[in-house]
Amino acid sequence: MKFVKDLRNDLPAGLVVFFVAVPLCLGIALASGAPLFSGLIAGIIGGLVVGSLSGSPLGVSGPAAGLAVIVLQAIESLGFEVFLVAVVLAGALQIVLGLLRAGVLGYFFPSSVIRGMLAGIGIIIILKQIPHAVGYDADPMGEVQYNQPDGATTFSELGHLMQDLTPNAVLVSIASLLILIFWDKVLSHRGRVFKLVQGPLVAVAFGISYQALTSRFAPSWAFAPEHLVAVPVTSSLAEFKGLLVFPEWSALSQSAVWISAVTIAVVGSLETLLCLDATDKLDPQKRVTPANRELMAQGVGNMLSGWIGGLPITQVIVRSSANIQSGGRTKASAILHGAIMLVFVAVLPGVMNLVPLSVLAAILFVVGYKLATPALFKRMYALGWEQYTPFLITIAGIVFTDLLKGISLGLAFAILMILRRNYMNSHFLHLEERDDATGHRVRLTLAEEVTFLNKGAILRELSDIPDGSIVTIDQSASYSIDQDVLEVIEDFVGAAPDRKITVEILRAPGLDGGTRLQAG
Repeated sequence: MKFVKDLRNDLPAGLVVFFVAVPLCLGIALASGAPLFSGLIAGIIGGLVVGSLSGSPLGVSGPAAGLAVIVLQAIESLGFEVFLVAVVLAGALQIVLGLLRAGVLGYFFPSSVIRGMLAGIGIIIILKQIPHAVGYDADPMGEVQYNQPDGATTFSELGHLMQDLTPNAVLVSIASLLILIFWDKVLSHRGRVFKLVQGPLVAVAFGISYQALTSRFAPSWAFAPEHLVAVPVTSSLAEFKGLLVFPEWSALSQSAVWISAVTIAVVGSLETLLCLDATDKLDPQKRVTPANRELMAQGVGNMLSGWIGGLPITQVIVRSSANIQSGGRTKASAILHGAIMLVFVAVLPGVMNLVPLSVLAAILFVVGYKLATPALFKRMYALGWEQYTPFLITIAGIVFTDLLKGISLGLAFAILMILRRNYMNSHFLHLEERDDATGHRVRLTLAEEVTFLNKGAILRELSDIPDGSIVTIDQSASYSIDQDVLEVIEDFVGAAPDRKITVEILRAPGLDGGTRLQAG
């Protein structure tokens, strides 16, 4: 019964993810300089194979925009068939990483950066869909990076909107957006049927119906082919098989192939782990995905994808968030989206090619907004500047560069905050009393762990102690003091007689073999 109950949510979610994934798969393939069909292969394998092997209940895998530049450069330098060898090798390396339990690396990214990644991707989704919402579809969907392959940028593309505005696209995108909002805010609370049939499905059905009716009765208002989803149409199984491309195994010994394989494996694994953490945070049930199993699942998927002519696969946040927002409950929704994609690509590509891109833009507007709601910005601001600053830096980096650079910038700033906090919290300096006869009495209490990063702060504090003071350096709570810091203390003790400073050191039992040192 639970399976049937979950399926009521997973099937509609899988359909929504399918409609979102198809144009993204095509767009990423185009941005990567690869055959369009290679993106669909990666999407199908990401759903069927990786979805089955993965332990992620809501994650969806497929070709990733974050790898587009790397893939483009590899294809240009190696050629597509040789590049496929690198994809297969990258998958094998990911399996090794999973066996070595490298999945733990994903837990070292602070939540402020993860939330910034989600919000940044939400903003990117909205910005990238504005052209498609008004009918400017010259640039393919899926190019998440700021600088586009054609030399344009995210914002310069918006300058073409007025000159390329298409009335039917504006009409359909606005109508679809109204359907989504009304379904989510009103109808979803009115009955079980409105929860079973999700708003995005209704919007897609509306788009298909609009195109079918206008094509027959009002051709001037119908969408031209460039404004619709476009997948290759085949008339036979043999023709479908002819779309597959296989690796050039003779290039296996080339060093450039191995360099590309390592790059794809490392970057793809990092992007998967980040998306994995982000997806788990979005999961209403707060389930935790086994990271090492995910790396191995991605590895198997990449080996198979490269073997039959597909692009590299990672877990992808856009499709994963669409899955969550559409009510997905289990990984059946990801598997179903892959199965539906295979059926439609092989049997019914004509139906899929009736979906206007403006409908998909409206669906993605809602997905993007839910990732970057004003409430999220308010919540992060309330946590203080040490959380809010890396959050904003991550967002700005993603919007104005690309996904990985943005995350790197946010992570770098978060690390600086950690170092600063470590620098400040290594010790506590207390001026106990001042006696004109005996001078200042100062107590410097060290933290439990003092590293070389604290050397500068402690050196400054000791240098600022007035001559003639009575100083107690309390190490009794410390269980580890770096040698660099010990040398600073030793130098201070050695110079103390010249400055008429009396030093008393209280050591923890077992720390350097002593408990008390009198100097001065």
